[in-house]
Amino acid sequence: MPESGQKTTQGHITETTPAVTAARRTGLLVTLVLGGLTALPPLSMDMYLPALPEVTGALRAPAATVQLTLTACLAGMALGQLVVGPMSDKWGRRRPLLIGMLVYVLATAVCALAPTAELLIGFRLLQGLAGAAGIVIARAVVRDLYDGVEMARFFSTLMLISGVAPIIAPLIGGQILRLTDWRGVFHVLTVIGVLLTVVVWRFLHETLPAERRHEGGVGQALRTMRGLLADRVFTGYMLTGGFTFAALFAYISASPFVVQEIYGASPQTFSLLFGLNSVGLVAVGQINGKLLVGRVSLDKVLGWGLGTVLLAGLALLLMTTGVLGEVGLAPIAAGLFVLMSAMSLVLPNTNAQALMRTPHAAGSASALLGTSSFLVGAVASPLVGIAGEHTAVPMAVVQLGSALLALACFLGLCRPWRTTERADAPA
Repeated sequence: MPESGQKTTQGHITETTPAVTAARRTGLLVTLVLGGLTALPPLSMDMYLPALPEVTGALRAPAATVQLTLTACLAGMALGQLVVGPMSDKWGRRRPLLIGMLVYVLATAVCALAPTAELLIGFRLLQGLAGAAGIVIARAVVRDLYDGVEMARFFSTLMLISGVAPIIAPLIGGQILRLTDWRGVFHVLTVIGVLLTVVVWRFLHETLPAERRHEGGVGQALRTMRGLLADRVFTGYMLTGGFTFAALFAYISASPFVVQEIYGASPQTFSLLFGLNSVGLVAVGQINGKLLVGRVSLDKVLGWGLGTVLLAGLALLLMTTGVLGEVGLAPIAAGLFVLMSAMSLVLPNTNAQALMRTPHAAGSASALLGTSSFLVGAVASPLVGIAGEHTAVPMAVVQLGSALLALACFLGLCRPWRTTERADAPA
């Protein structure tokens, strides 16, 4: 039997320390804080998108150089998680998070003052590295507070907040540009960073007690990550989520071109469809968290989601190659909507299942989950344009291929039918 102060969920034991109990009692506030942390990186990326042409002219830099400001921020978010995750396992969640937020604020403020594209690229990289603290530590805090189906529900709730960020960020950026120049975008992001730092400092308590922290430096962190990757089931969930994320990145990278250039939609129609798909992502996430989780096993829901993504990818491939005849925008938009919505049956549940196996190293595990998704997505993004500007086939190929790889990892590594073996998470 578990000792007093512990809770058992699906074969795993989660300690309920006073700090954890206090955090749960302020559940709505914690949800908003963690949602803000996970929403900050997409806000940092997408609020800036409408300003790219203006930055090119203002800094007298080629468009390709200015595009590197996006690449630098994305690379920083991917690599920063590998640094911050192990730090949070050693020093607790609050200290690395507050340091990361302070560095984020300073880097963003300097971006607003950058006189050259090269300096802007450098501080966008630093902004991404620091902003990664919010992503990785938010997931680790969820693992500290919850287990089993409760954790899956919480991740679905976070998608309601973080899923809205990519929808509203370009709209906010466009409105800012009506009032000021591109530097104003970074001024607003600086203010958001300051407010979020104050809220974290005031309301987000430490969730990792000292007795559960890791000692050691870089070598210990690398050994911890190597141990996590040696866990076949954890790696299976990590890769399943990563390849599914690649299908998502393929959509984000290709959809503006596919919808507007190939199928002739206006920018307003594209914005409407992009928002509609994001609403589907959020809505299905809530169905996952409120209706399915706790009533149906996480693996079964995950399998349904993967199957739906796979079928949507196949349908898109058949439509874009002309096998089903000449199709218009509506069937393509419907296929993309189904594919995007089904992501919410996969991504929260892969995170939950992977982190359930790693109560001993939630920060490092969260870092691996986040970094792998960003890196696989970054590799997938350029592939969607590999055949030129007049075909949507590469997008569909990348999405279908990613779905097939995700399903193969889920079945081959996670082996969801072997529940006894999978319940034996590493200690």
